Amino acid sequence: MKKAGLYIHIPFCHSKCPYCDFYSLPSLTLKEEFLAALKVEMELYRGIFPLFNTLYIGGGTPSVLPPAEIGEIVNTAMNLFSFSSRHEVTMEVNPADIDLNYLRELKAAGVNRISLGVQSFDDSVLRFLGRRHNSLQALKAVEVTRKAGFSNFGLDLIYGVPIQQFSSWEESLSLAVHFQVPHLSCYQLSLSRETPLGRSVARGEIILPGQEETAKLMAFTTAYLEAAGYERYEVSNFAKGEAFRSRHNRKYWEDEPYLGLGPSAHSFDGSKKRWWNNDSVTLYIKSLREKKLPLADEEILNEKERMLECLFLGLRTKRGVSLKKLGGIPPERRNEAVNYLTKEGLATIKKGRLRPTAKGLALADGLAVWISTFAESPPSLGRLTP
Repeated sequence: MKKAGLYIHIPFCHSKCPYCDFYSLPSLTLKEEFLAALKVEMELYRGIFPLFNTLYIGGGTPSVLPPAEIGEIVNTAMNLFSFSSRHEVTMEVNPADIDLNYLRELKAAGVNRISLGVQSFDDSVLRFLGRRHNSLQALKAVEVTRKAGFSNFGLDLIYGVPIQQFSSWEESLSLAVHFQVPHLSCYQLSLSRETPLGRSVARGEIILPGQEETAKLMAFTTAYLEAAGYERYEVSNFAKGEAFRSRHNRKYWEDEPYLGLGPSAHSFDGSKKRWWNNDSVTLYIKSLREKKLPLADEEILNEKERMLECLFLGLRTKRGVSLKKLGGIPPERRNEAVNYLTKEGLATIKKGRLRPTAKGLALADGLAVWISTFAESPPSLGRLTP
């Protein structure tokens, strides 16, 4: 039986970053009503999933809430749902919100893993990204996280920022390695047209780095972190050994079930069904006052859609995808595709799984797109190159 993951979306921030397209409000006005509605949503889902082993509190900015309210959320989840004895409870925090006492209280409330939204240790980059914290607060956050007793924690870092110098990115990686941070998520800046920075790019006011430049940055990042003892277990994620991989996020990549609570949260039953909540705190609260789930929509995936999804998610990871998941591709075409990928050093076959090599991970989604075309057309494609 696959254990599920529980995600809780806290839809509040003190201010909105101009690059962020996650749903949140820059106000805490509806906080009390939201927390009451969240408890009702938990109650309505009681018994739907047999067992959880991860809880992830994201947002938004969960650290705008005091530890007592986080503790109430964790306690309610633990009381209403069944969790395995060795469960992971992760919470995202902004360095501007925390100090040693805050983190100690979080730990006492049941949080055992911290995700620090550092993004950069360069003040100019942080200002460009509209972050509330500065580099000194970021460094302090790493220090107090360890001091509070969190041995398992990670940092988010962003590369490909228009004003970011190579030396700035190298310095951020160097500091993370120096402080022996056990998990690093290194994301390329990507912008939705609905965000302020995305609109600036659309108007030509800001020029994002090109594909060749960002590919070089990612290649440098991988080499630098691997030399420092990190394992690249997913396209953007590096860990100091398997114990420090994000257990919750792996559920998304490895086709496991998860339940999402809160406005805009998504869920998956582990088989074919997906559903998601509306992206409005007001509608969310209104629905749950009426004891109705705040659903926006749902979908049932067909065989082809399931195969494509498994490819796109699984081939982002070092673990890869089971060859059984490629059942939608005729055997002769599947064999030709697999043989080509192994011959070119883009993937290996191990224990019945197609596993991307470091060269294959550099292609990420392109690898999945290339393989999926074999399901509908003869294998007369051009060569696949990074």
